[in-house]
Amino acid sequence: MARRTKAEAAATREALLDAAEEVFLEKGVARTSLEQIARHAGMTRGAVYWHFKNKADLFQAMLGRVRMPFQELIEEVAKPSLMERPLEAIRLAIQNGFERLEQPRYRRVHAILVHHCEVFGDIDPLAMQNEMTNEAREALTDYFTCAARLKQLREDLSPDIAAELMLALLGGLFHDWLRNHERFSIAIKGSDLVALQLELMRRP
Repeated sequence: MARRTKAEAAATREALLDAAEEVFLEKGVARTSLEQIARHAGMTRGAVYWHFKNKADLFQAMLGRVRMPFQELIEEVAKPSLMERPLEAIRLAIQNGFERLEQPRYRRVHAILVHHCEVFGDIDPLAMQNEMTNEAREALTDYFTCAARLKQLREDLSPDIAAELMLALLGGLFHDWLRNHERFSIAIKGSDLVALQLELMRRP
C-alpha cells in the first residue's frame, strides 16, 4: 500500500509540473498563480503545497527535469577511446544536448525560461541562465585544456578563448532556434556548425 501511495504521489508531482509548463508557456511565469496550475491539473491548491513550498520551488523543479550538465552529456556518450580525444568528446556531448533540446518538454521549458519568465520573487531567470552558462564554460575549458595538453588544440588558441568561442556559437544557435524552432533542426544544423568550429580549432 505504501509503495502504491509513493507512486501516486510521484505521479501527482509530475502532473503538476506538466500543468505548470503549459500554463507558464501560455501566461508567463509572473502572471501564473499556483491556484491556476492546480486547476489546470485538475487538483486543489493544497496538492501543490504538498509537493512544493512556493512557485519558485515548483519552477526550479520544472527546470530540474531538463537540466543538461555538460559532464552528464559527456558521460552519456563516453567511450574509452574518447579519453584521448577531448575535441570529439565535446562534439558528441553537444550533439547529445541538441538532440535533447528537440524533445518537446526540453524546448517548452527553455522557451519559458528565456521568453516567458520575468524576475519575480525568488525567480531570477538571468541568474539561472548565467549559472547554466558558467557550468558549461567551466566544463568546456577543462576539455579544451585537455586538448591543448595532448597537442590537439591549435597553438595560437588558448583553452579559455576556445571555450568562449564555442559558447558564443552555442548561444547564438540556441536563441535563433528557440525563436523559431520550425525553421531548422538544431540537432542537424547545430551539429554541423559545431563540428566545423571544432575542426577550425584543431591543431593541423
